[in-house]
Amino acid sequence: MKLYLKYLSILFKSQLEYKVSFILLCCVQFFMPFVSFATIFILFQKFPHIGGWSLHEVLLCFCVIHMSSAIAECFARGFDLFSSIIVNGEFDRVLVRPRGTIIQVLGSKFEFSRVGRLLQNVILLVYAINNLSVTWDIYNIITLILMIVSGVFIFSGIYMLGATMSFWTIECLEITNIFTNGGKAIAQYPLSIYRKPIRKFFTYIIPFATVNYLPLMSVLGRVDGNKMSYLFIPVLGTLFIIPCILVWNLGVKHYKSSGS
Repeated sequence: MKLYLKYLSILFKSQLEYKVSFILLCCVQFFMPFVSFATIFILFQKFPHIGGWSLHEVLLCFCVIHMSSAIAECFARGFDLFSSIIVNGEFDRVLVRPRGTIIQVLGSKFEFSRVGRLLQNVILLVYAINNLSVTWDIYNIITLILMIVSGVFIFSGIYMLGATMSFWTIECLEITNIFTNGGKAIAQYPLSIYRKPIRKFFTYIIPFATVNYLPLMSVLGRVDGNKMSYLFIPVLGTLFIIPCILVWNLGVKHYKSSGS
């Protein structure tokens, strides 16, 4: 953890060397998600409900998945850009250092400009919460936090799987974007509006349902039962990172040195 924080500090200082550029990037990231939000807002001007979900309920769903994505892009960006490390032969140096490969790749790149996107979604989240008739007791607050944490782990796991492909393909494959950008676009709406095969895929294969649908049903009071049990659903989503780490370790074992 000390090494990770050291990486964090160094890269943060390096990005602040160009303050105007950093601020402009934050502003761009702040306004970019407004396109997706505008699409949802316009859609609800035509239809008061979608699959039984109101605008502010969908907006809560939207904010959770986009906040998770923004945090993952900030702190797991090293895996998303990992193919460049392979192409340049820099992974050999990673292997000879007395630290784990995961922590080194994580610390190779941070996108602090994603704070702009995170800020925008925090504002939208506050707006959605203020317009929902939900009692925000301790269980709902913890569930909401765990939903975001679960999303961060799932997005980070997908980046890790995409990076692992680089051990065999050298260049990063665009298929990763199908599950990151595509998954984000699908999961910004409640999964109940989609057909059964899509719901099953994003529940049992890539468990975005544990981020903003199943626990969201509890937060909004759409299910009966003990709220305590729904706290474990986002926790189950974080377990997605375990097979991703195992696949990564398998890829590292099959890595062939560039000879540099």
